[in-house]
Amino acid sequence: MRRIHVGIIGTGWIGEIRAKTCAAHPLVESLHLAEIDEARLARVAKETGARTATTDYRELLRRPELDAVIVSTTPETTHYPFTRDCLMAKKHAFLEKPMGLELKEADELMALAREAGLKLTIGYTQRFNPKYAYVKKCLEDGTLGRPVTALVSRNVSRSIGTKISGRIRLSPAVMEATHDIDFILWCLEGLRPVRVYSEVVHRIMDKEHGTPDCQWIVVTMDDGTVFTIGAGWALPPAYPHFSTTTIEFVATEGALLIDDTHRDIVLSTMKKGMVLPLSTMPGEQVRHVYQGPMEAETTHFIEAVALDRPVLVTPEQARQVMEVTHAADLSAERHAPVTLPLDRHVA
Repeated sequence: MRRIHVGIIGTGWIGEIRAKTCAAHPLVESLHLAEIDEARLARVAKETGARTATTDYRELLRRPELDAVIVSTTPETTHYPFTRDCLMAKKHAFLEKPMGLELKEADELMALAREAGLKLTIGYTQRFNPKYAYVKKCLEDGTLGRPVTALVSRNVSRSIGTKISGRIRLSPAVMEATHDIDFILWCLEGLRPVRVYSEVVHRIMDKEHGTPDCQWIVVTMDDGTVFTIGAGWALPPAYPHFSTTTIEFVATEGALLIDDTHRDIVLSTMKKGMVLPLSTMPGEQVRHVYQGPMEAETTHFIEAVALDRPVLVTPEQARQVMEVTHAADLSAERHAPVTLPLDRHVA
């Protein structure tokens, strides 16, 4: 066991959670930050006790003591080049999804990590959600039997949709459904997706952001199992929670219904009426803990590096998710099913 030196590139909405988690972890010897917003950089550096803080991520990467870097940047076009630079600097890397915008970018990152013997993992946060982990457990221990089908519906509010789609014109498949595709493929580990069909709806977000409101995706696996993912960002502002997610997983010996819509805590006040206070994404700080699994996910990466443990989300798995989301977008464009694998030059 050794204490490690960790860098964070990007200290925004998600990066700040990861920075504070690193600062509090006993296996982190020092924290180093890179952020282009100088005011935010100064605030987060002060709150976390960061040893160094810079507006140039390349300066951070030049630090010889740095063991690992978390890339939490936007827009998503930065994920591939920043992570490539981390790996070329011989740093273990964690990056938010997606790995890149093209499959060849994911392939290059995997090759760099493999050749240098570095850990590379991607932020598929829901694997660290206890509800999702319970589904995986019930499949592994035989409680549910052989998978038959699964249905996941994920909708977020227009305010969240604007925040996400406004920075880059990526589809609900790439930015929202990606978490659920990863989750189901993880549950069906050992099987391979062979066909994808998808349709989208353009009514609201297209006018301002040029993206669909929602996207439905049907994926067929090589053993005949079929699962469906629906994802969108068109819930009205007055909707009682920012995110609604339901999962139905059906197998030969049983079924699971998971409600992950954060309706378990209801606050009613004279001033605001009824609200669901713990419904934000990706999860705000609640006193000494966090709402949501990002703290656990960040801790997992810290311990994987410090204790030389395998990462839960492999880059090969993340690439497979990318291939499905790219196939979904291609299918929606063609209004026809798309067969996998995709030609690497097409995606």
